[in-house]
Amino acid sequence: MEGDVVSVERVIPAPPTAIFDLLADAAAHPRFDGSGTVREARGDVPERLSLGSTFGMSMRVGLPYRMTNTVTEFEEDRRIAWKAGPTGLAGRFLAGRTWRYELEPVDGGTLVRESWDVSTDHQGTFLKLGPLPERTRRSMDATLRRIEELVTE
Repeated sequence: MEGDVVSVERVIPAPPTAIFDLLADAAAHPRFDGSGTVREARGDVPERLSLGSTFGMSMRVGLPYRMTNTVTEFEEDRRIAWKAGPTGLAGRFLAGRTWRYELEPVDGGTLVRESWDVSTDHQGTFLKLGPLPERTRRSMDATLRRIEELVTE
């Protein structure tokens, strides 16, 4: 991994609004997650995400765990990003990665770019080592395929 960001892109034959509506629905995230780690939204999840929204997710990679996400970027139908990490003491050491989706209208639909940004993550150096960046890239490719399936059904 060069730098702090892994990104993938896909042109999805759907308008930005349809894609953004899916991304802004935290309860829908398990439906399009390509990694298989996102299980369900938990706690008091807003009906629609907005700048500053906080939402929890139950996750599983081997063992179950929970993440809390805060929306840090929000431009309707164009960009949404959230910073993820566990709550409490663990968050001081394990939190800070950003998941970002950027949408751009193009001929034939919407160019969707998903990014995994570890520049502000407390574990950034560790996360960039070994197979994790490539595994993350493959999972993001799968995520964009699932988003396409959901918005073109």
